[in-house]
Amino acid sequence: MPLSCNKFVLVSLFLFILLAGCSEKEKKFEEAIRPIAWQEVQKSSFNQVRRLSGSIYPVESTNLSFEVGGKVDQVNVKLGATVTRGEELALLDIRNFNLSMQSSQANLQKANAALSEADNEFKRYAELSEKGLVSKSGYDNAKAAFESAMSAVNLAKAQVDISSKDLSDSILTAPYDGKITKRMIEPSMQVSPGQLIFEIEGEGGLEVQVMVPETLIQKLAMASEVDIHFSAFPLLKSKGQITEISSRAASANAFPVTVVITSSLEGLRAGMTAEVDFVFSGVGRTGFEGESFHLPISALGADEGQKAYVYIYDKEKQIIRKRQVQTESIINNQVIISSGLNDGEIVATAGVSFLRDGQSVRLLDKHVQRFN
Repeated sequence: MPLSCNKFVLVSLFLFILLAGCSEKEKKFEEAIRPIAWQEVQKSSFNQVRRLSGSIYPVESTNLSFEVGGKVDQVNVKLGATVTRGEELALLDIRNFNLSMQSSQANLQKANAALSEADNEFKRYAELSEKGLVSKSGYDNAKAAFESAMSAVNLAKAQVDISSKDLSDSILTAPYDGKITKRMIEPSMQVSPGQLIFEIEGEGGLEVQVMVPETLIQKLAMASEVDIHFSAFPLLKSKGQITEISSRAASANAFPVTVVITSSLEGLRAGMTAEVDFVFSGVGRTGFEGESFHLPISALGADEGQKAYVYIYDKEKQIIRKRQVQTESIINNQVIISSGLNDGEIVATAGVSFLRDGQSVRLLDKHVQRFN
């Protein structure tokens, strides 16, 4: 083969390789259409939730004691026993009370006899006084004796009533249906009036008592419904209703608030801890109140001047556009946005730092959309 032909072949081969390399580079720099995680935004209420811890108490609960003192004769119930209204829980030795009753009744009979005698004497003096046969002082003395005897009868009757009440109070009864949560006496024990004997918990339900800070108390309203969470039942929650809001701080500028549990859980008991979610209308850092847009933190990018931006998807051109938004707060890893968005717009929710204005993208399938 002539030398000129060899040169022609070599040059042709070099040009072919060069063109092939350029073609590969051109293909390499073709922009790939990036898939993006996305979310279609809609306005929703700008509510904030403050979770406060409290303790569970029975709605009905009281300490029981005897109104009279004495020696305990019988104790009819044990700790944890279920009782009904009017059931006899404990009795005192009634011998002293019976003696007191007998003594007061005897005094009443004696007073009645004295009243009868004084009444007859007064009537006799009244008749003689009308005829002018006795002095005025004699009449006055008879009248005074009658009135004194009547007072003695009234006093004796009152003493009988007191003795009767003391005898009745020697029996301690349940004020309502419930359960005995404390028992502080045993038979033969000497007790005093007002001494704690039992603690009873009624069947009127349970309530949560919470201390609410002064910054939140003005936002609460009576009869508002709240969610309640329990440490003993971490996967369950109950409903409650605000029934009491104190007008005075109890400690550390916190106000007592009572929430009645309206949907109780089986196994829930007084003394357990609970957490109450108080929901109130939020106020953003710019003073904004009202409906807003909620986006995951990953949807926002940081711009100059402490401003934030998001990428909005253009459905017609299938590209994204950078847009500044006004942020107000962050609640549960969700950013509250007051302006810069419209209902129904699609926002990129991940990988914002790898996106740019005008970039061609495609939406990931909804079944794999991300909100992280």
